[in-house]
Formats: sequence, structure tokens, C-alpha cells
Amino acid sequence: MIVFRASAQAGPGELAVIEATPNPAGNVERLYLLTGDPLAGPIERLVAEDGATFPASALPEGERRVLRLMHVNDMHNHLTEMHASRGDTHRFSQIVKMVKQARADAADNEVTLFVSAGDDHTGSVFDELMGWAPDEFVADAGYRAASEAGLDIAVLGNHEFDRGAEMLKIGIDQDAAFPVLSANIHGSGFMARDTDYHCAAILEAKGLRVGVIGLTTSVDTRVGTESDPTLAVASPVDALKNLMPAVSAVSDVVVILSHCGFGAGAHQSGRAAFARRIDDGDYVLAETAGPLTDKPVILIGGHTHTTLNETGLNPDNILSGVLIAQANANGRHLGDISMSIAAANGRQGWFTNVSLRATKRRDDRLSPGDDGYEAAEKDDDYDMAFEQTVMAPMIAAIDEKMVETIADVDDPESLISTDRTIADRYIRETAIANFMNDALVHRSATFPNGTVDLALFNATGLAAGVGQGPLTFGEWFDVMPYADQVHVASITAQQLQAMLDNNAKRILRPEEADGADLTGFVQRGFLHFSSGLRYAIALGGSAAEARAVEVEVLGAPLADQMDRTFTLAINSYIQLGAFGEAWNGASISGGVPGEIASLDIRGWDYNHTGLVYRNEIIAQIREAGVVSPDTGVGLDERLRVI
Repeated sequence: MIVFRASAQAGPGELAVIEATPNPAGNVERLYLLTGDPLAGPIERLVAEDGATFPASALPEGERRVLRLMHVNDMHNHLTEMHASRGDTHRFSQIVKMVKQARADAADNEVTLFVSAGDDHTGSVFDELMGWAPDEFVADAGYRAASEAGLDIAVLGNHEFDRGAEMLKIGIDQDAAFPVLSANIHGSGFMARDTDYHCAAILEAKGLRVGVIGLTTSVDTRVGTESDPTLAVASPVDALKNLMPAVSAVSDVVVILSHCGFGAGAHQSGRAAFARRIDDGDYVLAETAGPLTDKPVILIGGHTHTTLNETGLNPDNILSGVLIAQANANGRHLGDISMSIAAANGRQGWFTNVSLRATKRRDDRLSPGDDGYEAAEKDDDYDMAFEQTVMAPMIAAIDEKMVETIADVDDPESLISTDRTIADRYIRETAIANFMNDALVHRSATFPNGTVDLALFNATGLAAGVGQGPLTFGEWFDVMPYADQVHVASITAQQLQAMLDNNAKRILRPEEADGADLTGFVQRGFLHFSSGLRYAIALGGSAAEARAVEVEVLGAPLADQMDRTFTLAINSYIQLGAFGEAWNGASISGGVPGEIASLDIRGWDYNHTGLVYRNEIIAQIREAGVVSPDTGVGLDERLRVI
């Protein structure tokens, strides 16, 4: 399995073992990165250069080590959550304190590693430090904070690519002091496997060898973009089959960092209100990995924001001898797994202790004795030195933009409040979506190719609403936190009708809404449109029968304009086919029964403007100076449900 040669160049069926520098703030003593193609076929041998060190077993047979894995997933840059009245919640600094304390308290035979299961980007105002072009880059906040916190290794999640592989590479180069992994990402024009990221690694500390394999979801990663058209995601199962025997042969324990989602096929967990498309998720990966080795295997997952083993080890989360763990999202929990491993004993005689450690939300409005006071974050709950030295400079860099007032909100009926937005977005016409889509159409007068006829936005992209009073940049960021650009499609009347008919099948129907958790994601790709489009959804007896009727476009029946072409502004997520929410020809997911095929819009005729969707909306808000009924807040029955 291990071959030493004058050159460690990997040939067919081989991976080369290259020693690298671990994160100096972490707990790894020696780091070995595996280079080569893990997708070409089974890895039959590992190659090391003559005279090189190699992770040969350093523990006498039967000698035990305690491995403690402290893990996060889907942080989405929720590092410090700023709030004007509650005060700042120091999510990541709380986690840092827990990890540092665990490492300080570790016994002589204990190794404490800190790992991330991906999606360290996209979701807070810290994203703005990354920019959209190389000359805009200030910092990769998530990776910079994780490096200083002593993160030992991470897997690439789908949202790592939201601003493009070019920007991700800059973030890795500038701010990641730890290795990032993905065995099934390939083909990027900006990021090279074996240079910018690797398929797997061996971490060694106190004689214990921990093999780590990284896997990324093939469902929701942004492939097919104009800027990086060759970026692709292969099957995580195929990559795992090829890698597992070779990695486990030189490891005492194997950790799979899976950003592929809990479950398989279509599955409901985490933030999903209905089953979402997972495909080859953690169930399949665990069942694949278990028979391929007799070593202990732990799968630390992400992507679905699932809370696993919250009250201790749940036996249902062990499949084929593989322990599956996941720690919710956004820094709400730190996963904590401890296991005792005896060298050369395989899975015999190993045991685990699994838990989640919750972080606390700040609320400075509370006083001792108030309900919730004891559960709220206090100063001694977080690492104040880390917050001051690492987070404060980044907060200062975004503070001016974040707290800047961009307009005033005058919404006397609370139509665009968070509560109303969450209640409406999947079910009916939604006021904040009306405002956004109309604002983008108005703003399109400044677009290089002129004003668009219509605009749309997806319901799952509406993460919050806004309240009365001054509106800051940060508050609007919370409304639409995802990284999207503006793409303008030129479509026929027939294509528009087909889109509306397909959209009608995605609405959350009355018989579903009563039992649904509307605060979760209903991931079926339901779309809202600007006022130039008016139509009704005839629900029929089932989703399969639902259709769009009484369609009017720009003041005239669509049926009278069948020879016309329209321009439609679309956000990146939908333009790319919406991945698991399926505007790509796959079956509509999110609990819609009957395997109803989605409309594939990826091949439409697009003008890729390069404009940032959120920035264009904010520019229009700034120009208006107020968000009110006079500037577009309202419900006008552009969508009726009959």
C-alpha cells in the first residue's frame, strides 16, 4: 500500500503523500496531504519520496488514545451577530473559549482537534469583506477567524463557491492557515486540486493518526457559471469508494467531513419544512464507508443544518458502524465527540461520548430575575481577547457600511415585517417580494442593456423582513443574505407561460400550510414576480393539476402576445437551475408529490450583467430614501390563489 520512490509523483491508482505545515494555532503535530486524482479509479497505493517522513503507526499495539473532535458546520459567517438593542452575540468567540478550554484540560493521552464540515461563508454582513472581485477583497472573515481559533481542517461546502472560485482561492491563500478538502470537486479554472485544496489528509498528534476525507454535495454547488464553466462536482460516493481503503490503511481512525446533507434521496431534517433533495447524503456515505474498513469511522456532516445527538448518542445515527454527527448551523452549537481508540484494535473496544454544546444569545435588555436572563450570553461566556484582537478589526472594517442608514421604513400595516414575510413567502403574494422585484425593474433603467420588463426572486431567498424606523445596510442584508448576481433572460411568451405553470405546482397549498413549520425552508423553488406580471394560480385537486391562469403581462393578456419576447431579471440561484429546488429539469422537491418534472431554464438566452442583486436593490432604496406604500410597499393582487 505504501511505496517509497525517488519522486513522489502519483501515477494511475496512486496518491502522493506530501508533508505540509499544520495550523500553528491548532493541535496537529504533523500534517500529510494526499495529492493525485481520487476520481480516476480505486487508489491502490500511496507514494512517498525516499527519506520522507510518513504516518506509520507510532503507537504500540493496544495503547490507547482519546480523540476529541470538536466540530462546527454551516457557520455561514455568523461569527459575531450585531444587534442594536440586544447587544452583540459573540457566537464564534463562545466556541473559541470552549475549544481552548478543552485543549487546556486535555490529558496526556488526549488529542483535541477542531474541524469544520463546510459552508463557512455566505449569510452575514462579514461576507462583504470578501468582495466580488480581487481588487475588492479585504478579508475572508470565516477563514481568518477559524485560523486564529486553531481550526485544524475543513471541507469545502457548496456556499464556499457563491462568490466564485476566484474569490474563494484568494480567501484560502490569504486567510486559511489550515487545509481545505474536497475529493469530488474538480475542473475549476481558478482553483487547482493538490494546490488550493486536497482530497484527503492524515493528521498526526501524540502518535495518533487521523485520516480525513472531504466530500461536497453534488446537488447545490454553483456549477455551470459563466465565470467558471468547467467547475464540476462528481459523485461523493464514488470518491469515497476510491479513497477509503487507502486512507484507512494509514490511519488509526477515519473522519469523513461530509458537506452532503443528512439523509439520502429526498429527506427532511434541519431547516427543511418538507423533504428536500439530498441524493447521495450521509446515509449512503456511512453505508458505503462502513464495510470498506475495520477502523473506527466518524462522519461529521453539514449542509442540512441538522441537530444530531443533542442529548447524547442516538443509536439511530450509527449506520454500518459509522457514527454520524452534525451540529445545527450558524454557530448555535459546538459538536463534541470523544472516543477512546486502541491502536491496531480496529473497531473492537472503542467507545464514544457524543454531545452538542449550545451557544447563548445576548440580550442586554434583560436584568437579573427576568425570564431568560440566566440563559443569555454574559461576558464570561466568550473569549474576550479573541473578540478584541481577531473579530474587532473585521467588525470595524464593515461597521461603517453595516450601521449606515440607507432609508427609513414607513410600514404602518407591518406588511414587510419579518413575521409577515415568513408567514407569506411560500403561500401567497408577499409584500417585501413585491417591493424588491418592482425596485429591481425600476433600477434596471441604469443597466447597460436597458430596462427589463419583469423581475423575479425565490421565496427561500427571503430570510427576514424589516421593521419601522431607520433601515440600515445590515438590516437589509438580513433580508436577502445570499450571494446573487442579476441575469437578464430574453424569453418567449410560451416560455413565460411554462414557467408560471411550473411555479403554480410549487406553492404551499392550503392543506399543507396548516401543518408546516413556516420558519423552516420549503425548498421547492416558488417564485415571486414584479407588478408587470399579474396572474392567478388555479390549485386544482393536487399539485400536478395546478396551473397559471388569467395571465396578464404589461397590461395585456399574455394570450394576445404569443409572438412577443420579454426580458426577465433573474437571480443567480434560479438562473443556475436552483439545484435541489429544481428549475433544471429534475423533479420538483420540497414535499411536492408525484415526481413532477421541473422546467429547465438553464438554457435560456441570458445576458449575464455581472451586477450584484442585493446592491442594485439597495441602490434603489437609497435613491427613494424611504420604504413605504408610496415607494412600492403593498399588496396589489398581482398573484391570486383560486
